[in-house]
Amino acid sequence: MAHGTARIGKDHYRTDISVGGHAIVADEGTGLGGQNLGPAPYDLLLASLGACTAITLRMYADRKEWPLESLEVALRFRAGSEGQRIDRTLTVVGLDDEQRARLADIAERTPVTLTLKNGLTIDTKLA
Repeated sequence: MAHGTARIGKDHYRTDISVGGHAIVADEGTGLGGQNLGPAPYDLLLASLGACTAITLRMYADRKEWPLESLEVALRFRAGSEGQRIDRTLTVVGLDDEQRARLADIAERTPVTLTLKNGLTIDTKLA
């Protein structure tokens, strides 16, 4: 089970995050009043999806003993009149077309992908 904390003080908008024993600094860009000291919240969301996609597909290719040389997951968050969406593009090196298509299919069912697609209940309480 994952566990994390995020703490913010008076610095606009530097946030110190601790998750899985790792420290991350998040911030907003200067255009939103931050100092751009780290990724913004939606950047971190994309990082999570990208990491989960890459790791899951690497595990799958390894299990199948496929000659996957490299995989790049490019992500873009978009919000507009049609709602919010993430565009994900996979660049796969070392596999044939059938294997590449299978990885694209698997990408649609990675754990973080499914969480984002299915939604998630968030319960908030005061300490």
